[in-house]
Amino acid sequence: MNIHWNSFSDFLAMGGYGLYVWGSFGVTALVMIAEPILAARSRKALVARLKRQARAERGNRNKE
Repeated sequence: MNIHWNSFSDFLAMGGYGLYVWGSFGVTALVMIAEPILAARSRKALVARLKRQARAERGNRNKE
């Protein structure tokens, strides 16, 4: 197997597997970018929900 390309377009074509290779690369990059963003949003929502729950519980204790 010779890994040598004559031009940049040959490199992008990847011997006929370019769509698969670059598609896989793109999906992986997208997931690696999206995962920390989604995790941070989820954490932020969870923290806000727990704060609301704690305030509600404190309010219930003060009424008793």
